[in-house]
Amino acid sequence: ISSKATPNGYWALPGLSTNAFKVIPLGSDERPIGTQEFVRSGLLGFLGPGGLLFVTGSREGLMQVAGRKHNSDDLIATALAVEPMKVVYRARVVIFSIRVLRDERIVIVAEQRPDIGEDECFQWMSRVLQAIDSIHQVGVYCLALCPANTLPKSHSGLIHVQETRRRLLEGNLHPCSVLMCPHSCILNLPKPREHHPEREVGPGAILAGTIIQGMRLAEAKGADMTFNDEQEAMEQGKKFQYIDDILRWRSMTMSDHVLYSVINAKGQESAHITCSAMHKRSERIALTMLDRIELKSSDHVALLYPPCVDLVSAFYACLYIDAVPVSIRPPHAQNLLNTLSTVKMMIELSQAKVILTTSSIAKLLRCKEAATLLDPKLWPLIIDTDDLPKQKKNQILPKKSTSTQAQSLCYLDFSISTTGSLTAVKLSYGAIGNLCRSIKLACELYPSRELVLCLDPYNGLGLVLWCIISIYAGHHSILIDPAEVELNPSVWMNTISHYKIRDTFCSYSVMELCTKGLSTSIVDLKNRGLSLSCVRTCAVVAEERPRLQLLNSFVKLFQTLGLNPRSVSTTFGCRVNIAICLRGASDPDPAPAYVDQRALRNDRVTLVEKGSPHSLCLLESGKLLPGVKVVIANPESKGQCADAHLGELWVQSGHNSLGCQIISYGDNNQQQGSNQNSDQFYSHLATGDTRQLYARTGYLGFVRRTDSIAADGKNHDAVYIVGSLDETLLIRGMRYHPIDIENTVMRTHKRICECACFTWTNLLVVVVEYDGLEQHSLDLVPLITSAILEEHYVIVGVLVIVDPGVVPVNSRGEKQRMHLRDGFVSDQLDPIFVAYNM
Repeated sequence: ISSKATPNGYWALPGLSTNAFKVIPLGSDERPIGTQEFVRSGLLGFLGPGGLLFVTGSREGLMQVAGRKHNSDDLIATALAVEPMKVVYRARVVIFSIRVLRDERIVIVAEQRPDIGEDECFQWMSRVLQAIDSIHQVGVYCLALCPANTLPKSHSGLIHVQETRRRLLEGNLHPCSVLMCPHSCILNLPKPREHHPEREVGPGAILAGTIIQGMRLAEAKGADMTFNDEQEAMEQGKKFQYIDDILRWRSMTMSDHVLYSVINAKGQESAHITCSAMHKRSERIALTMLDRIELKSSDHVALLYPPCVDLVSAFYACLYIDAVPVSIRPPHAQNLLNTLSTVKMMIELSQAKVILTTSSIAKLLRCKEAATLLDPKLWPLIIDTDDLPKQKKNQILPKKSTSTQAQSLCYLDFSISTTGSLTAVKLSYGAIGNLCRSIKLACELYPSRELVLCLDPYNGLGLVLWCIISIYAGHHSILIDPAEVELNPSVWMNTISHYKIRDTFCSYSVMELCTKGLSTSIVDLKNRGLSLSCVRTCAVVAEERPRLQLLNSFVKLFQTLGLNPRSVSTTFGCRVNIAICLRGASDPDPAPAYVDQRALRNDRVTLVEKGSPHSLCLLESGKLLPGVKVVIANPESKGQCADAHLGELWVQSGHNSLGCQIISYGDNNQQQGSNQNSDQFYSHLATGDTRQLYARTGYLGFVRRTDSIAADGKNHDAVYIVGSLDETLLIRGMRYHPIDIENTVMRTHKRICECACFTWTNLLVVVVEYDGLEQHSLDLVPLITSAILEEHYVIVGVLVIVDPGVVPVNSRGEKQRMHLRDGFVSDQLDPIFVAYNM
């Protein structure tokens, strides 16, 4: 516009004034047309015949989607033409675009009339989508309805477009109805990966290609477990053939040596036991069992104890009489419905003849509430070890059966995997002896050492550290029940500081409790003299990819108290081998690796620089234990992979388990057991060293040779765990790991406290725990959908918003995603809101 009636500019804004009020039009040759100055009105239009002026919209409302221009005023007119004034309050509708996946996406926000129901709203929204698609040939990404008079207004009384857009992107819009339609408007997704089984490259071709490219075959090996001389080997073989023989030997040679101490929530020593006392108590329990019931060799005995010294005594009592102990987490008094059925199932599947437990748990098993859930007559014989009868004179234990050999079953390890299956792992005497020696060499354990254990002692490495390795190495183990850390988050740290502990083991749940519970108390703890500078090794026992964010938060928080960052590390074990990686104090520092996330989805490992686009930081899972060898194999072709490929971790070790029994169970507690000693868990390589037998871990990972020098003078081979093979999500032909998508979701909003994802009928389902106001929960729907699209190129099919505590977690703090999926399918989650993205 050029007129004497137009303003001259903005007050005190010379730059904006020049661009808006003193503009000279340019011709087709991009040269100024004359010298006359014009004012930019911000309106779009054209000149008609007879000097008529047609205004079609505003410049701010112009949107360019998929190469075509659309005007927001035209779209608003179409939206209001659908049953006008029935749903929209005072015709207050605003349309704008947001950038998602390298293109603009249309968002419609309107104020909803207060007297309109939810069904009518969704009918109106679906009709608006159809009208805009048919008239303007463009898909709508998001349609949101807000309560009346809640959208921000401009000075003219209209809805403020930019402020509404900002609120949507920040998660502060607070809509009452949301409809996402990414499937109809996101048309620029990368092409799906195609698999051609008939053209699949065999293991031989992969091996040849690896040799031609000059890549190293992916394998790594821990230090050798060698003896100094033949005499030591002979002594070790005699002394350490059976773990129960070591307890007898220690009770005679170092009877007054304290093996265990128990610390309560107040930081006080509630109990301790010496080698001699441990041996005598185990003998009394064993003799009581023989008096009460006739037990044959290899009969199973269930141990129902809280984390205490009595569990260790009962464990060795079973070994003294050649029985097989089965450690089971006792039922919880406040959740008998779920925990009691799990205990009953484990006892039935293990065919236990006896239950050893404390008086309080024995009463719980026989109480009226438990009787209404399960018939008390179905329990096997229950022996209360708190009230043992007096030992008869000259009563001694019978000698152990001579048929017991190194490959005989030592104990049964029950654990619930992250896929929701109950796994019974068989551990032999020989495997336990090899494992104990391997851990002793890696951690340099001796009778003069002290360890703090803050773990659950019911399965995996936690059971070995509690019940076995202390007897084997003879060191003093200070035990802390993780439940005590829930009552007092500082008890673990105080114990480490008080006893000047150099080595400690914990779980991710304990680390998270300390990080959250002590974040505001660091200054107070420092003033009280708490110091962690003595810690040489702080190892997290886990069966998953290292949680890098939690580890960094823990180190950053407690570095103020003297914690050395290099002392914090992780371990890794699984059902076929409960301890594969465990970093000792003299081992190289954990090496982080930055890999391309897009290549990882196609089973390739491409190392990139820190901060590169689409980079994913992975932390080494710990150093391979002595006597352990791992290779990376293709899970389908069973051919050995090269360093540049993601594959399944196969392990060869003297402490591999004898076998696994997988029990799948549903909500009706129907069990189906199957022994898995076949190719599913133990197999030969199709290429490489085909003569050796390996145990298949079921975890995907890779091996990388680092620049660090190991103790043997060779370059250190780092092992990286990426995720469980059973939990991977196959979407659009690519392999996604749930933890990556969940980390993206956790970053979208501060009120998200936990999340989990899985696939259902080829759709990605994301379950989010939200601890904010229920009426604000719908802010998460567009945020999460856009974030996953941007980072992973995946469309969320179903988004479920639930209350905190809905996502099930096992004793190790690992998410039970398959249990969550069963709850979703059977409609048992009781969600706040479920968004089905169209």
